[in-house]
Amino acid sequence: MEKFIRVLGAGVCGAALLAGTMMAVSPAQAESNGGVRIMPLGDSITDGLTVPGGYRISLWQKLVADGHTIDFVGSLSNGPTNLGDHDHEGHSGWRIDQVDAQIVSWLRTYKPRTVLLHLGTNDMVQNSSGASGRLASLLDRITGTAPDTEVFVSTIIPLPMADSAVRSFNAAIPDIVRTRAAEGKHVHLVDLYKALTASDLADNVHPNSTGYAKMAAVWYDALRSVPGSLTDGSNTPTPSGTPTPSGTPTPSDTPTPSGTPTDPGSGCVAIHRKVNGWSGGFQGEITVRNSGTAPIKSWSVGMTLAAGQNISSLWGGTATGKSGAITVRNASYNGTLAGNGSTTFGFVAEGNDTAPASLTCTAS
Repeated sequence: MEKFIRVLGAGVCGAALLAGTMMAVSPAQAESNGGVRIMPLGDSITDGLTVPGGYRISLWQKLVADGHTIDFVGSLSNGPTNLGDHDHEGHSGWRIDQVDAQIVSWLRTYKPRTVLLHLGTNDMVQNSSGASGRLASLLDRITGTAPDTEVFVSTIIPLPMADSAVRSFNAAIPDIVRTRAAEGKHVHLVDLYKALTASDLADNVHPNSTGYAKMAAVWYDALRSVPGSLTDGSNTPTPSGTPTPSGTPTPSDTPTPSGTPTDPGSGCVAIHRKVNGWSGGFQGEITVRNSGTAPIKSWSVGMTLAAGQNISSLWGGTATGKSGAITVRNASYNGTLAGNGSTTFGFVAEGNDTAPASLTCTAS
């Protein structure tokens, strides 16, 4: 950690500022309200070095305004009074391996329903070699210890002093998530790198208020795209009002189902929604729903991507191509759907964020 403090000194008004902020973080005093347990997990960016509370402030406010009862959990606590729950696991200066050494204990202690993982910035400065492998190992430890927990894995935000290392690290993350999702693990990709620019950083490392608001909007959209992440796993609440996240990326309009089945007893529909978007790309999700009462054993979704769009990563299914008219078939673990049951597959695409056209769903 001392090495990291020296590197950051030029951009953070010296090591004294970093050390002073770190001392302001205290052990959590268990602000549990009986809500859904969400663990913000990472380093000083999660802690909120430049803006105490960081993205957790706006994210908390959005979720509460949407009618959710949320319990942030973790062994640390900090943030302002307008952050309703201060608990987190954002450890300033920590690398992936340091978090990996403690994660089992934290998971067993706090039993999170959902984990928000943004980690690797310190690795980029201290030891970027093998960082993606360490992230994969950490993810395996999380899913092995808490297999029912919904884990959102983010690319790390821009770090101008190590941009090449960050790009290389981030490029490996979609496949890390995709291969584990294909094994049936509850992992989800979130792209925060493209949501922020250098102008959103207060010190060339940590976000300013605008940057943290953008991070919160992306986390918020990602959580909403996986309803189970905001419930205790047994029921889905009915949020109040219509949330309007600020800044970019922005959520899509109300999704329009397509592929109306002809057989009321069996069939499926496919519904697209944009999870988040940025200049030059977007993340989409397709919900496949059994529209009948009889179970189905497999499904396939046909869709046509707009000109210039190219899928760079896809999980939860197998695609016949990356551009133009493609078909996505179920993965080995999500083909069987009970009557009125549903599943999802997701993708990251380059190009504009026009919704796929000619969306159809076929069940058997």
